[in-house]
Amino acid sequence: MKKHLVLVHGYLGGSAQWAQQVTLLSQYFNLVTVDLPGFGLNQTMKSPQSIRGYAEYVFGQLDQLGIEYFHLLGHSMGGMIVQEMAAMAPSRIDHLILYGTGPVGMLPNRFETIQESKRRVTADGAKATGCRIAATWFIKGEQAAQYHVCAVLAEKASLQASLAGLNAMEPWSGESYLTQIKSPTLVIWGDGDRTYQWSQPEQLWRNIAAAQLAVLPGCAHAAHLEKPHLFNQLLMDFFQLDCNPKI
Repeated sequence: MKKHLVLVHGYLGGSAQWAQQVTLLSQYFNLVTVDLPGFGLNQTMKSPQSIRGYAEYVFGQLDQLGIEYFHLLGHSMGGMIVQEMAAMAPSRIDHLILYGTGPVGMLPNRFETIQESKRRVTADGAKATGCRIAATWFIKGEQAAQYHVCAVLAEKASLQASLAGLNAMEPWSGESYLTQIKSPTLVIWGDGDRTYQWSQPEQLWRNIAAAQLAVLPGCAHAAHLEKPHLFNQLLMDFFQLDCNPKI
């Protein structure tokens, strides 16, 4: 029987961002690709104001589906959410993947401060800000082949959700959780990530027992779109599955 693998997107993301992974991963897992409130397919929903609120939402969706035990992957803000989930219900999580994320919400050395992002989303609007921020997720910016995938998703976020996500991240810290994480864990980071710079994934890697680290060269914050073959192979290796990625 296939195990469940839950994919949680980050700020301004959505389930559609995983298209380069779904074809492969669905051969091995029952995939659950979440759309957080206020984002992606759930863009009309009101977004929570806390990381705990998002975590409770994901658990609620899994409970509705009758899913008790699962592998869990979180990207960016989604990585904060899954760390929160691991603290809330560690016995439900098998393998954990923390991708392009870190243990603190203030995001030291981010391409701009959370406060500046809040100011600009209010001044420039959610759509323009979403497209601008999405460009920072790629080494080649707006010229990246898959930039449009993130830009289209970012444009869907409402002003309420755009601000709520930033408000949720800003005060959050999962530093006290790290030594309590017992699940086999893979930390994935692109060496050109301008959102979560090295100190963040390093802290995850050094403080989670037996965590594995994978650094993807020549990638920024959206490594799963920039180098999907390499990203997918890392997942398969982590789960000790044999595959020949075709996407």
